Order: sequence, then C-alpha cells, then structure tokens
Amino acid sequence: MKILYYDCFAGISGDMNLGAMLDLGVDQKYLLRELSKLNIGSYQLKVYQDQRGGITGTKVDVIVPSDKKKSSRHGHDHRTFREIDGLIKQSSLSANVKKISSNIFTCLARAEAKIHGEKIENVHFHEIGAIDSIVDIVGAAICLDGLRVDKVVSSPVQVGSGIIHCNHGTLPVPAPATAEILQGIPVKTGLVPFEATTPTGAAIIASTASSFTDQIDFIPQKIGYGLGSKESSVPNVLRLFLGEISARIENADDLEIGEAVIIECNIDDMNPELYDYMMDQLFATGAQDVFFTPIIMKKSRPAVTISVLCSAGQQKNIENVLLLNSSSFGLRSYHVSKTMLKREIEKVKTRYGDVSVKKGYLNSRMIKSKPEYEDCRKLAKENGVSLQDIYESVRLAKRNKK
Repeated sequence: MKILYYDCFAGISGDMNLGAMLDLGVDQKYLLRELSKLNIGSYQLKVYQDQRGGITGTKVDVIVPSDKKKSSRHGHDHRTFREIDGLIKQSSLSANVKKISSNIFTCLARAEAKIHGEKIENVHFHEIGAIDSIVDIVGAAICLDGLRVDKVVSSPVQVGSGIIHCNHGTLPVPAPATAEILQGIPVKTGLVPFEATTPTGAAIIASTASSFTDQIDFIPQKIGYGLGSKESSVPNVLRLFLGEISARIENADDLEIGEAVIIECNIDDMNPELYDYMMDQLFATGAQDVFFTPIIMKKSRPAVTISVLCSAGQQKNIENVLLLNSSSFGLRSYHVSKTMLKREIEKVKTRYGDVSVKKGYLNSRMIKSKPEYEDCRKLAKENGVSLQDIYESVRLAKRNKK
C-alpha cells in the first residue's frame, strides 16, 4: 500500500504543500500542464530551491500581474465560492482531481461562511487571493492524483501562535477559519511566533488525510521539503514522506487495511423526498459511502437509520451536513477498520468512448472488475443509447483485448 505522510511539525500552507509535492518528485511540467486547464486568468508559478533553518527544499510562489494586485486592493475583483467551484467543474481536469479540489474548497468555504455569517455559495475571495487559493488547492489535488497514493496520513498539525493582520482586522493564531477546519484533528501550538498553518493548508489536510498520528509505521522511500516564507529558529518547512506500508500491516493476499468513521442517526419524522438531496450533499462533502436502513423504533414507529462512512478528517464537516439537512437533534459515531481489495483503474476504449474500469486483486490475481457508472452514464447520454449498450460495449472491448 502506497502511503503519503504529512509531517506538519512546522505547520502547512498551500504553497508549502506544492513545494513539498514537487520536491517529492511530482513533475513540474505535469503540474503546469494540468493547471493550464483552468480558466483563472494570468499568473506565473515561480519554483526554486532555497533553505530554511539549514534544510534545502522547494519554494513555490504564485506571481500575479501587478494590475490584478492594484485592482484587488481597491476591491474591484473577487470570485465567489460558487464561481470558483463552477470553474473547476467546467474544466477539463480529470474527475478525481475535480472531486479532490471540490472537497478541499468546500471545506475552506464552509469554514469561512460560518465565521463571517454568510451562505457558503456567497463566500468570496479577492482576485489575488482567489488565484492563490485556486492554484494551491487544485495544484494539491493534481499532485495527489499524480502520486496515486492509497492512503494519506498526517501528524498532529502545528498552528503557531501570536496574531495576524488581514482584511478582517487583527486576529489570533490560529485564524478563526483555520480553527474551524481543524476541529476534531489533533493540533499543537506555540512552536513559532506566527501563523504556521493557514486556512488553505488546514483544508488540504482535513480533506485528504484519513488518520492522524505521530507514529511513522511504514517504509519511507522518498522525502520532500516544501518551504514557507518566514524564517524562524525552527525550520519553516513541510516534510512529506512517500513510502510503502510495512509487511506487518499489509496482508500478503493484497488486502488493504484502512481506518474510517461511521456517523449515524435514526430518523422517524422526516419527509423521504429530502433524503436524495441530503445524500448528494454528503457525497459532495467527502462521504465515502451513504446508506439508509429501515428500522422499527419505539411505539412501533417505522424509521430509517442514516449511516455515513468518511475519513476522520472529514467527520466534522459530515456531521454539520447531517445536522443541517436532517431532522435529527443528535448523532453517534464510531471508528471502524476497512478491508479492501487492491484496486487498479484501467481505461477501456469502446466504440462509444473511453470507460474507466475498476479492477480488484486478491493473491496477485484479478478476481473482479466493474465499469465506472458515471463514465457509462455520460457516454449513454452523449451517444443516445441505453446504459446497457455501454456496459455491453465494455464487455466486448475487454474480450477483444484478450
């Protein structure tokens, strides 16, 4: 199992994350090529080697033209979360990159909305900040997708100390949005006298890491260092480890062990027409699975148990969605272990277009495969044929390939 471990001993920001990803070995040309699929205006990515506290790593700066900076200072240019989310979804980025990007941006925007008393779709970023945020967040998704890791793990997150000055005035560290995002995640404070973790950095960790621990229980194969802007007595770097999980944890028969959280509530007084919308919101927030189980409650009332499977980092966000979109006054949760087949995604060319096919392995042998439903649905709609026709074309293409 391929593991990416975030060592946030000095915090994390969007640019530190990009620097660490590139230092780890993500191809810079690949990152720039994928970022060019976004219609966000002109900017440059400055990537160079530097040092912090004697540690050499990669520094990434997003350079925005001076006319945009001037316009931003006068408050003329901004983008709302709705607009940014639309830009990402309408781009030609891969489905997985869009999903990761959307999850991170939703996490960030939801926190900002709560802090400033706004609706999430109306949360806005000034142009200079919007470009920075988009590049940092979509860049993180591109790099993570390119690394093809099976699991993301993080150390407790160092947030720093002191105060920061921003458009909203003088605020304590961690910034309110950062504190909101990191609820339910282990943090540390006071290592450095400045903001060590930004809201963007917090959103990246909260949306991608499935567990948090100080213990490195795998075999490191590559290490990358992303540099922050400030100098301090502690090296201002984000360290990433890329490695394989140890044989003690990975089963010899290709089964992969993971950790997750189940969040549940029982509902007996809610209009069932609202379930579908709630399910969509849960998946959009990062739920790995959502299911409904019919039950009988007290006084023989028919009811439904709503169960949501998610990573530990997404637990708080999922709980918020459930409380906002269900009639429940409370939730319960518990940690579970997941046992999964080793999986690979293969692109199969059919007469109607390419379809992603998920393959499962046991004892180094493929034992099952399944076309991705969303790909099939899209091709059926584009070609004016039935869904069954698309599935049959995949089976035919696989037979012809043998």
